[in-house]
Amino acid sequence: MLVDVIVPVYKPGKKFKRMLTMLAAQSYPVHKVIVVNTERKYWNDEEFGQIIDMEVHHITKAEFDHGAARHRAIEYSQADVVICMTDDAVPADRRLVQKLTDALEWKGPRGETVIEAYARQLPDKDCGYLEAYTRSFNYPDQSRIKTKADLKELGIKTFFASNVCCAYWRELYLSQGGFIRRTIFNEDMIFAGKAIQAGYAVAYAADARVIHSHNYNCLQQFRRNFDLAVSQADHPEVFGGIRSESEGIRLVRRSASYLVKKGRFYLLPDLVLKSGFKYLGYCLGKSYRHLPMKAVRLCTMNPGYWEKEDMEERL
Repeated sequence: MLVDVIVPVYKPGKKFKRMLTMLAAQSYPVHKVIVVNTERKYWNDEEFGQIIDMEVHHITKAEFDHGAARHRAIEYSQADVVICMTDDAVPADRRLVQKLTDALEWKGPRGETVIEAYARQLPDKDCGYLEAYTRSFNYPDQSRIKTKADLKELGIKTFFASNVCCAYWRELYLSQGGFIRRTIFNEDMIFAGKAIQAGYAVAYAADARVIHSHNYNCLQQFRRNFDLAVSQADHPEVFGGIRSESEGIRLVRRSASYLVKKGRFYLLPDLVLKSGFKYLGYCLGKSYRHLPMKAVRLCTMNPGYWEKEDMEERL
């Protein structure tokens, strides 16, 4: 069974090099790494090209889209399984590929076929205390298979999956139409939502681990949640009727309880402030069609998305 790794990159650096080195050392061999690089001038063949068998395709910044770039790379592949990764996600050990491919063989409680399996994300060494807890909240140490039957219990978390590191059966992925080609981001959850609604299962493989975290400030959290809400507003066929706010409230409550338990009371104001920025960004993103374009561009984390030719039609 051939496995290719799909990686969109932009100004790749040390973490990307570490990722390639770890992929080359996997116990289950990677057939090829297919890179979609944004802007040729930022790519260095001498630095990255000798680590692992690699195929590089260059696009311009104007051509980049979270869904379309990944889909293009998957179409280049002829492997049985493709693993989508970001260029700052580093395998935590040599078993990542093996554990993801194992998870693709699991079955749902009613025999549902697992179409994709996503990895656990561990905080990096420089990760802040609160962000490290958020990682453990979103990526617990217990694996799980999610199907349509879980919607009542899990709500929107049923559709949660992450292309930071996620394996797909390539033929099943293509049979479902692949990632949406035009999205601000969140192409992974949109695909997972549609796949689950079509009767497939999504696996969370807790023992497949990558090191990946961010230390977003309040404004960055605001902008990220704005874009998240835009993606949900644009796809009512997936997210319509499923509230996200309850999951956010649960995270805040759990985080506050954790800080109190650990005696980190001084971090509570930071939790409240960042949570407020997240919620404000989410609320504005859900209503982005009622905002002037100037305000939208100030709120977004992806300004290039709003410069596409079809934006007038979308608004």
